[in-house]
Parts: sequence; structure tokens; C-alpha cells
Amino acid sequence: MSLGAPAAPSRATDAERRRLNELFAELCAIPSVSGEEAAVSARVVELLHAAGLTTEVDAAGNVLARVGDPQAPRVLLCAHLDTVPHGDTPIAPVIVDDGWENANDAILGADNKAAVVAMLIAAERADSPPFELLFTVREETALAGAQQFDVAQLRSPFGYVFDHATPIGEIVMASPTYFRLEAEFRGRAAHAGIRPEDGRSAIVAAARAIAAMRHGRLDEETTANIGWIEGGLAGATNIVAPRCTLLAETRSLDPAKAEAVVAEMVDHCHDAANEPLCESDLDVTVERLFEGYRHKPASPAVAAAERALDACGYAARHIVSGGASDGNAFEAKGFHTVCLANGTERNHEPTERVSVSALESMLDVTLALLETL
Repeated sequence: MSLGAPAAPSRATDAERRRLNELFAELCAIPSVSGEEAAVSARVVELLHAAGLTTEVDAAGNVLARVGDPQAPRVLLCAHLDTVPHGDTPIAPVIVDDGWENANDAILGADNKAAVVAMLIAAERADSPPFELLFTVREETALAGAQQFDVAQLRSPFGYVFDHATPIGEIVMASPTYFRLEAEFRGRAAHAGIRPEDGRSAIVAAARAIAAMRHGRLDEETTANIGWIEGGLAGATNIVAPRCTLLAETRSLDPAKAEAVVAEMVDHCHDAANEPLCESDLDVTVERLFEGYRHKPASPAVAAAERALDACGYAARHIVSGGASDGNAFEAKGFHTVCLANGTERNHEPTERVSVSALESMLDVTLALLETL
């Protein structure tokens, strides 16, 4: 079996594949940055209603629907509606070299609309076995929608999210615990040319803290990153900066390592704030935004995914990931969820794309999953 194009015949009809591509282009063109998913959510609800399904929308904006017997769904399929920001650049999906891209210099939105459309086409099948669909919001902002979703509403024994931008066939068996740190340094303003010794630079304090921290890949399980820093007064060089804020993160497949690294980060911030040259008041906030998980290879959900992938001509491959999906939030709440790679490429980048083959193949995998369970 191959990790590339499947040898098995397509489970989707020609009409379903055409509709899949048309719907993908339509939904990608609807802006849906995290927190601003209303337009695409309304369109998804409209499509679900047209398929004869009822929908439930919770206070966060997550959309739940059920196909077939609502009391006996076999599985939950989940995808998120939001994308990362793309500024004022519109998304104009076009096919280039047999793959979907944005004609403009911005993301495409295949993360995660490639999964959204596969679920919608499966839901439109009159003979689909019973299953649940969940479309979440604000996944790109620390899984905020899934964090607020009440898994007690679900009647399925387990679920899947198609939300990993790697080749089809990969099954995410472990995902990290993630900490976010925000540190605000408050120094003392002074004229930089006349009385610099009276000032205490918050920017220097933040810079020294950052310089002392470990960055990038710390080991095979652990990463750390400074994502944002802001301070001083815009355009002013003649004022010793009285304020500076930084945002950082660490994540690890080993929760204890993540805790240790974020504790190091906090210590470095305090050490920098206590240096005489840049002595500052310091406020540090640490949040555990999501917890990691490890699946057992014998999990029924993993086994079913392997069977579905095999039926579609893909060799299943177990991987671990440094990223997260809505599955992290659901696992933490006690609802077993497996994340599957869906063949998208370069998510969150202006060169994001998904091949037509991968888009159509994930529809086949979706249909095979429903048949397998």
C-alpha cells in the first residue's frame, strides 16, 4: 500500500466529487477568521438544513447535527470553521497544477474547510449510516470553541477530527500539553539623552529574559517559542521604555517537561526584572491552554481508522504531533477523539494548498469510516 495516491476505487460518485470541489471553493472564499465565523457558519447550517438535518448551535457558536437515527450514532466527525488571520487579502481559490491554492498572497483556508466539505458531502447521502457532525469555532485560538462545547451532548462512542496537514494515512497518536506565558514588565520612564540613569528600561528587562530562555526544539518531545513582544512608545527613541510585554509558549508530549520549561521562563522573567539596570515591576500570567494525550494502539477508534485507510488504499502510519486539534479538548473532557491527517499542505502559510486528489481522497476515507463502523 502507498502513502500516495490510493489504488482502491473511489467510494464517491463523480457528482459528489464535483460538488465537493465546488463547495470547497465556495466555503474557502467566505472569510472566517477566528471569532468571525458567522457567515460561513450560516452557510453550513443552510446546507445541513437543505440535507434535511436539524442543527443545534451552542452559546459559543459550535454547530451540532445528526444524520440518521439520532439515538444511535456510530461516530462523531468534527471540523473547525475558523481560519488564521489573512489581513485584508481576499481568498480566491484556484486550481494550479492539480491543486487548490489562493490566487492572492494569503492562506487558502483548507485548514480546516477541506474537512468541512467532506463531512457535508457525507451528510447529504440519503443512505449514510447514523453519525454526528460537529463544526467548531475559534479552534485557531487555543481550541476555544471546543473548550466550551459540552461533550455530554454527544451520543457517539468516539470521534474523529481531520485536522493535521500531513499526508493521508497518518494517525496522530500523541499530542502535547501546551502552556502560554504573558509577562508585562513595568520600568521607569526618563529622558534617554538627559537622565537615562533615572530610567529603568522595560524593553531591556524583557530582552534579557528572552535571551536567557531556551528556544525552538528543546528535545524530541518539547518546543518553546517567543511569539510576540511590544513595548515603549511608538516612534519614540528619546524615552527610556517604561513598559514591555511578551508572549511565549512551550509545549511537550511529556506534561512534566512542559511544566518545567514554563517554570524556567517565569524564573528568567523574574531574574531580568530584578537586575539593577532594568529593575521593573513584573506581572506574569501562565495558562495551560490544552492538555496532551496518548492513544493506545489497540483503541477501537484507531483500529477503525486503520481499516478505513486500508480500504482506500492507504497504509496507516502512527505519528506524534507538536500541534493540537479539537481532539485535545475533547480528550481532556473524557470523549475519545482521534486526529487524522487530511493531506493539506503548508497550513497557516500564504502558500497553503490541497491537491484535488487529497481533497477527494479524504471524502473516500470519510465514507469508508462510516461504512467500517
